[in-house]
Amino acid sequence: MTDPKNTSPDASTRPETPTSESAEGATRREFIATATVTVGGALLLDGCSHTPTTPDTPTPPGTPSSPPATGDVDVSFTLNGQPRTVKVDTRTSLLDALRERLDMTGTKKGCDHGQCGACTVLVNGRRELSCLSLAVMNQGAEVRTIEGLAQGDKLHPMQESFITCDALQCGYCTPGQIMSAVGLMSEPCGPADDDVREAMSGNICRCSAYPNIIAAIQQVRQNTKQ
Repeated sequence: MTDPKNTSPDASTRPETPTSESAEGATRREFIATATVTVGGALLLDGCSHTPTTPDTPTPPGTPSSPPATGDVDVSFTLNGQPRTVKVDTRTSLLDALRERLDMTGTKKGCDHGQCGACTVLVNGRRELSCLSLAVMNQGAEVRTIEGLAQGDKLHPMQESFITCDALQCGYCTPGQIMSAVGLMSEPCGPADDDVREAMSGNICRCSAYPNIIAAIQQVRQNTKQ
């Protein structure tokens, strides 16, 4: 009969079989070690791949330099019958050039997006929204603003008609309304009020003086036909 207290040498030296928990722990340790080596190697390779910056090479004397993308340029055009030259940034709108460089503040800045018509001027006789036109685009053009309509103390017929018909309230949009109406006189337009209303639809009056504005324009049109 075998004594249970006596164990065989094989049993005492046999290694224990690892449990699922210890096997899982070894797997996590291996994963962390592998990830650390991979990330560290990637960072090392990324650092080694950077090319050291070199100081700018000085430009030899006499080498022509490329012109800047923007800068001040001279723009010449006829403004209200007078030749004018103004130095502006290439990004300056005709509206800003007129108001800020040439002191033609009668041309109003309303929306600055071409939606209200307050900045309307005449360029070569045609209505134009000066906030949507670059000043450099008008090189050699003939520009007319509200300041150039009257002849001395004699108002333009459209200005007189706006006063007679009381076609204004706050007056902020009035210069653009008048300039647009003057431009309309040389454009095809039907005789009815609705025709004029459609032709003037790009000029907004927030005071809603539209009936009197239409009446003022029609009065000038009638007088012109006589």
